[in-house]
Amino acid sequence: MKTLICDCNRTMPLDTAAIARALATTPGARSEGLETTHSLLCRREAPAFQRAAKAVGPGDRLIVACTQEARLFTELNDATAGSTPVAERPIRFVNLRETGGWSRDARAATPKLAALIAAAQLPDPAPVPGVGYRSAGRCLVVGDADSAQRAGALLADRLDVTLLVDGAGALAQRRDLPVFAGRLSRVTGWLGAFEVQWTSGNPIDLDLCTRCNACLDACPEGAIDFSYQIDLSRCGGHRDCVRVCDAAAAIDFERPPLRTDERFDLILDLRATPAFSQHQPPQGYVHVPPGSQQTAALGEAVLKLREWVGEFDKPKFFRYEPRLCAHSRNEQIGCSACIDVCSTRAIRSDASRKGKAKTEAAGGIIVEPHLCAGCGACTTVCPSGALSFTYPGPVDQGRRLQRLLATYAKAGGRDAMLLFHSEGAGAALIDELGRAARVDRDIQGVPARVIPLALWHTASVGLDLWLAAIAQGASQIRVLLTAEEAPEYRDALAAQMAQAQAILHGLGYAGEHFGLVEARDARDLAALDAALRVAPAQGVAQPTAVVAQADKRATLDVMLDHLLAQAPRRAERAAAQAEPIALPAAGSAFGAVVVDADKCTLCLSCVGACPENALGDNPEKPQLRFTERACVQCGLCESTCPEQAITLVPRLWLADEGRARRQPRVLHEAQPYRCIRCSKPFGTLKAIETMIGKLAGHPAFQGAGAERLKMCGDCRVIDLHSRTDEVRITDLPRP
Repeated sequence: MKTLICDCNRTMPLDTAAIARALATTPGARSEGLETTHSLLCRREAPAFQRAAKAVGPGDRLIVACTQEARLFTELNDATAGSTPVAERPIRFVNLRETGGWSRDARAATPKLAALIAAAQLPDPAPVPGVGYRSAGRCLVVGDADSAQRAGALLADRLDVTLLVDGAGALAQRRDLPVFAGRLSRVTGWLGAFEVQWTSGNPIDLDLCTRCNACLDACPEGAIDFSYQIDLSRCGGHRDCVRVCDAAAAIDFERPPLRTDERFDLILDLRATPAFSQHQPPQGYVHVPPGSQQTAALGEAVLKLREWVGEFDKPKFFRYEPRLCAHSRNEQIGCSACIDVCSTRAIRSDASRKGKAKTEAAGGIIVEPHLCAGCGACTTVCPSGALSFTYPGPVDQGRRLQRLLATYAKAGGRDAMLLFHSEGAGAALIDELGRAARVDRDIQGVPARVIPLALWHTASVGLDLWLAAIAQGASQIRVLLTAEEAPEYRDALAAQMAQAQAILHGLGYAGEHFGLVEARDARDLAALDAALRVAPAQGVAQPTAVVAQADKRATLDVMLDHLLAQAPRRAERAAAQAEPIALPAAGSAFGAVVVDADKCTLCLSCVGACPENALGDNPEKPQLRFTERACVQCGLCESTCPEQAITLVPRLWLADEGRARRQPRVLHEAQPYRCIRCSKPFGTLKAIETMIGKLAGHPAFQGAGAERLKMCGDCRVIDLHSRTDEVRITDLPRP
């Protein structure tokens, strides 16, 4: 492994020796190649890079602490004789300059810079399965005649274009492209697999029309123009147009509205209202609304559409475990957090599905990977861990957090703030903030204690990893939101942060540990700069060395145990731990179930509905038991209860050092009802009395039938057969 750092023509006060010492004391990190600080690695000192490129083979890692000249270094690597091609040994680039080297307190940023280099040394996450698309280039262009024809002409040399005219405008006399007129009624699908339906009620069928213009001359009202559609509000009904179009038969006033169903690979929508209303439309669909900006936007759209021909792959961003899903049971709806937050509508309910075996889920969700954009918000709001993000997964992300924070602490850093941001717009804003600190006296730049952490999408990390970071020594978590994030993501992240903050405040940690930072573009740099310069919050005295696990609930349990063990003034608060921490209702992953004993008949429907086995019975006696640790507050028990006796209470109960929530406790129990024949208990007194009362007027449950209601199942069968035998004996003829 080789790591090359450069102070960018001495504009950064880098302490390479201190960085090397920090890496040497961090388990798993290495300091090879940090003996020298380069100043012009991309220019005069390029031979040093070439020597390193030749020394690092396919199985090792080459790290360059510069993102400014990433393209140059990539080309230089492949042009150097004896070096391993980038395709076989990628170069990992780390941004030290904008993320801290150019900030006002850059001399104090050594711990952060060491942490960033140490994280870059981690091995790549395991590859994830891919999702394939295949596009033959069949493109539908929808819009008014003028814009649709203009766009079609720009695409026709590359794509198989069909025009659907939805609006006014003249059609070209020469038919260069297939043209239809109508209104879209349904559009579904994705790149390479769009299902499109449109309807047309105009008497002129553009597919049959030869554009001979005879109908225009024949119409006395001028109801037909070069759009080759009849304005029915002006038509006098004389049908001269039908007569002159007799040979082509393109005009038919008696024809019912036509409904056309077609498949397309791509769609360019030029109408004011898009076919897809969600924040993130499917890949392969581009919407360019009419207006003064349409010309420029249309050019970008055309370039994008022209490239979408062939076969494409993207990662499958999620993993779904149906057995953990708390969405539905027995056609009852519980948790729908993932469906509500998905901005691509890639998730739908499958509540009607019934399992054929105990190991199968009795109902769940369906996630369409072709529609998934990889935001990860569904995995963040999922309380049970049934949905998990895989790009990278929680274990790899947890190792990254642990490496960052451990190295930062080893290098002498304190009160670390982790700044999660996207790899796209978020990273660009961080770069702009770093550059602004060089030229604007009012901009401080990224503070020394703020460690930027790029994510595929900011919504992909939530409560479990945030609390893990605090338990591992972070003081605060901030999430940078840009124009990329949908409103659903903002709401979900805010709700998750309210949960996390309530937990830490309930444990006695002072300060504001979590927050969202909004900055859409460079105009918000001053606000972003100020938002990062806040007072630290209280963290743990001793960080944990445990990393996040694949199971979300397991990660939460182990991190909560550590946060409880490290809670400030723990001895003083021991008595208070018996009192649960109240949590906001929105998005709560923890809580209790409260049962109204006056309503509950112990039918145990809730036990069968609970997907997490938080509710259970007692085979020895009529009891309803509850294990609070397992409850994910999905609400299935509440919606299933026929007596409406259940209420959910969002909270975190940490009595007895957190052990109490792991032990089952009795929520409700009742006196058993004993069989009047064998005295065996077979139900509850209240349930049997309720049943007898409800069936008292039924003719089938009078006399002996009423008595059988008071018997257990075995005695009921015996009694039924014994009485039948008696009847048969008395009916026998006498000798």
